[in-house]
Amino acid sequence: MEIIEKLNSRLLDRSSQKCRLDIEEYKQRASMYSRMEGAIAVLSDMQADKSYVYKSKAAWELGLSMEENPSEINSIWEEEIIKKIHPDDRLKKYIHELRFYEMMDAMDPELRADYSVLSKIRMKDKDDEYRLVKHRMFYIYSPDNGKLRFAFCLYHIALDQTQLPVSGFMIINTAKGEIIVKDKLNYQNILSKRELEVLKYVGEGYASKEIAGFLSISINTVSRHRQNILEKLKVKNSVQAFKDSFY
Repeated sequence: MEIIEKLNSRLLDRSSQKCRLDIEEYKQRASMYSRMEGAIAVLSDMQADKSYVYKSKAAWELGLSMEENPSEINSIWEEEIIKKIHPDDRLKKYIHELRFYEMMDAMDPELRADYSVLSKIRMKDKDDEYRLVKHRMFYIYSPDNGKLRFAFCLYHIALDQTQLPVSGFMIINTAKGEIIVKDKLNYQNILSKRELEVLKYVGEGYASKEIAGFLSISINTVSRHRQNILEKLKVKNSVQAFKDSFY
């Protein structure tokens, strides 16, 4: 199963018992954060499979369209933003989000609000040059059915641009001000040369058939490499696999 399919199967709320949280209230919060912090704020609704993107001047710096503000997307994935992320960081972002979900899913619901994701990713700007962007993500769960209802993301242009091409992914306890998990994955050491090639094309959004053509191999071989990549990066349904990947 593809990483996006894995995420959709976990993130989207398809339960019959609907959440009564007021979407308008959370849209107002997203708008406020965007204005106050000069950030791009994305509110994704897992029940409706929609996203709402609120753009500040940072969006213009990153070359994003300002015609609709806010913009409404019929998906939980903000494609216009995601396609600007460096291919390596894009896949890491997906893997990290899956691990964060699995960690939160196994956690006492009373403690979930204390945790968030803090990432530093490379994104192309209006001049088609990569810049470091700070990404924060928070989960809001339904009090009605216990399912994940909203994911709230903030994108800021990082103050320190001297660390390119270094990206980083952390899970933090905001209540205690502690780093819970720091991503130490080095894909160069974990994956084979061929798997790295496949990973590069996957990160750029190519389908298996296209990758097979680029590398002159069969689709079945591409599928096997993709499965090996997920297994080696320990994308599993267990908190232990999550811990083993990072510590």
